[in-house]
Amino acid sequence: MSVDPSARIHASAIVEEGATIGASCRVGPFCIVGPEVTLGEGVELRSHVVVAGWTDIGPGTTVFSFASIGEIPQDLKFGGERTRLVIGARNRIREHVTINAGTAGGGGLTRIGDDGLFMAGCHVAHDCQIGDRVIVVNQTAVAGHCVVEDDVIIGGLSGIHQFVRIGRGAIIGALSMVTNDVVPYGLVQGPRAELDGLNLVGLKRRGVPRADIQALRIALLTLKQGEGTFLERARRLGEETESQYVQDMVQFITGASDRSFLVPK
Repeated sequence: MSVDPSARIHASAIVEEGATIGASCRVGPFCIVGPEVTLGEGVELRSHVVVAGWTDIGPGTTVFSFASIGEIPQDLKFGGERTRLVIGARNRIREHVTINAGTAGGGGLTRIGDDGLFMAGCHVAHDCQIGDRVIVVNQTAVAGHCVVEDDVIIGGLSGIHQFVRIGRGAIIGALSMVTNDVVPYGLVQGPRAELDGLNLVGLKRRGVPRADIQALRIALLTLKQGEGTFLERARRLGEETESQYVQDMVQFITGASDRSFLVPK
């Protein structure tokens, strides 16, 4: 076990032999830290937190009470293989959140980026790849093998189907069931979620130029009404546009996926 002298570990916490506890870490009452866990500088486990498995938590991350991080996947095919969970820097992981390690069949790694907010009771399943500055709101479940790119917001009580990809800057409304891929900067909502336009609020907050927002509006119309298949329309957009934001959308659509797309209404 490697514990930096500046770390503070409550007397009731259990830190198993082999764990690495970085500088200025705080491990609160009744926490359990497994033997293959690494806590980066300044990580704080509030109380009653379980961090298990081969798990790395990046610097400045705070994990609140009763969260379960790095436990084995909820997958009946899992056979005890050694898989991993990597969480980036400065994340806020709130009460009762569960984040599972990967599976051998899914690449063996669940990865969380930097500066995310995972609100109370949400779940991130095995082999998910979550980007930076992602917000997952209360009681949302992200199923196995999903890809959630940077700056995505997923509203409360939503469900994301396994293998779904959600593109950069998209927003998912509360109470949505998302069964297919979501294009970058899209706005999705509804019990059986539909693509309902652009995440205009998010684009404006990030200072995206008006010309690019207009280009994205035109791109959605082209994807909805143009000639040829959805994929053919996307490829044609890539040849015609000068907007990097539209190019992001095109690259996402033409990339590898196990699902179809939510298309404009």
